[in-house]
Amino acid sequence: MKITASILGLIMLCASLNTTAQDEGFIYGKVYMHDDRVYEGPIRWGKEEVYWIDIFNAGKEKNPNLKYLSSRERDELERRQNDWGYWSGSFWTKWVGADWSNGNGDFTHQFSCQFGELKSIEPAGRKYVDVELQNGAKFALLGEGYNDVGLEIRIMDAEMGQIEVEWNRIRKIEFIKTPKRIENKFGNPLYGTVEAYGKKFTGYIQWDHDERISTDRLDGDSEDGDLSIEMGKIRSIERIGNRSLVVLKSGRELRMDGSNDVSSGHRGVIIMNKDFPAIDIPWNEFDKVTFNEFIGSPAVIYSDFNKQKSLTGTVTTQEGKTLSGKIVYDLDEEFEFELLQGKNNDFEYTIPFHKIKRMELTSSYRCMVELKTGEKISLEDAQDVNEKNQGLLVFTSANSDPEYIRWEDVKSIDFK
Repeated sequence: MKITASILGLIMLCASLNTTAQDEGFIYGKVYMHDDRVYEGPIRWGKEEVYWIDIFNAGKEKNPNLKYLSSRERDELERRQNDWGYWSGSFWTKWVGADWSNGNGDFTHQFSCQFGELKSIEPAGRKYVDVELQNGAKFALLGEGYNDVGLEIRIMDAEMGQIEVEWNRIRKIEFIKTPKRIENKFGNPLYGTVEAYGKKFTGYIQWDHDERISTDRLDGDSEDGDLSIEMGKIRSIERIGNRSLVVLKSGRELRMDGSNDVSSGHRGVIIMNKDFPAIDIPWNEFDKVTFNEFIGSPAVIYSDFNKQKSLTGTVTTQEGKTLSGKIVYDLDEEFEFELLQGKNNDFEYTIPFHKIKRMELTSSYRCMVELKTGEKISLEDAQDVNEKNQGLLVFTSANSDPEYIRWEDVKSIDFK
C-alpha cells in the first residue's frame, strides 16, 4: 500500500501527541517561598515521588471516630491490642499507624493518598503539615516520622532550571494541572513489564523502591569495576541468584552485584498502573523486568482526581443483617481516596477504595477483594484485612449515630 505524504504526516502527528501527553502524568505545581518568590514546574518529592499516582504519607493527629464507641467497645479493642503484644508506641506507630504510647489507646492511623488528590500542602515546621484536597477538604497532619514531610523539594522551573528547595523555606506548595508537554523535566518514565512468580505485571516501574525515571542511576560492581548506569540506557534486568544480569539497549550484557540496586539488599520492585497505585514484589520473588518506550496516555492525570467522596456502601454481618450508608473502615478510613493494603503471598498490594467493588471475609485473617475491573485478589497479613482491623462504623442516617460492627462480625462489604 502506498503511503501518501499527508497520511505519513498524520501518523507522525498522532505519535507526537501521544508522546507529549505522557508528561501529564508527572507532578506539577507552584512552590511559594516565605520571601514571596515563586517557582513553577514539574515537582519531585526529594529523590523519590514524581508521578500523580505516587503516594503521600503523613500521620493523623487524632481519631474523632472514637466518640461513637462505648467505653465497653473501647476497652475490648484495647484488650485485643494488648493480647497481640504490641504495646510499644514506637513499634505500633511505625508499622501500623496507631499510637499506644500514652496508654489510653489513641487509635490514630497513617494518612495516605496519591499526590493527585492534593490541592496544596503548607508546612507548619518539620513536625506538622496542613493538607488540602482537590475537593476543598483540609487536614492538619503530623509529619514527624514520615519522610514525605521535612525533606528538600525539587522543582524544574522553566526559567531557573532544577532547584532544590529546603522545607523550612517553603510557605506553600500548590498543585496544578500538568501541561501536555514539558520542555524541561527530570526524565522520562520507567515503564515496562515485570515477571515474577509466573506472573507478568505492566506499568510504571520503581526499581529498589527508589529509581523511577530514566535519569536515575543503577549502581553496582561488574567484573571490570564499579558502574553507575542511567536507567534509561537499560533494556532489561534479570535476577540470577543474588546477582543481576543487566542488558543495555545497545545489547551489551553486564553481570552486577555489590549494591542494593542489583543484589540481595534490594528492597523490591514496585509496579504502578491505573488499577493499583502499587504492587510491591520482593527481590526473592522477582525474576525479570523488561523496560519499554512508553507511547500513549499516562496512567493517571491530575483531573482524574477531581472527586473525593465519602466511603459508602452496604455491610452484611455474619448473622445476615444489612446496613447501608456512609462507612468508616477500620475505625479510620472514611473517604474513597484512602488506601487498602494487604499481601497476596509475598506480593504487597496498595489499592484505593474507589477501585474496590466488594470485600468478603474468608476468615478473620483474610479477605477476598473484588475490584471494579472484575479481578479478585485474596489479601492478608495487614491490619486492613486481618484480625487487627478495628471494625467498621456505618451511618445509616445523617441524623443518627452510627452502628459499630466488630471486624469478626463482618461477612461482606459492597461499596457503592
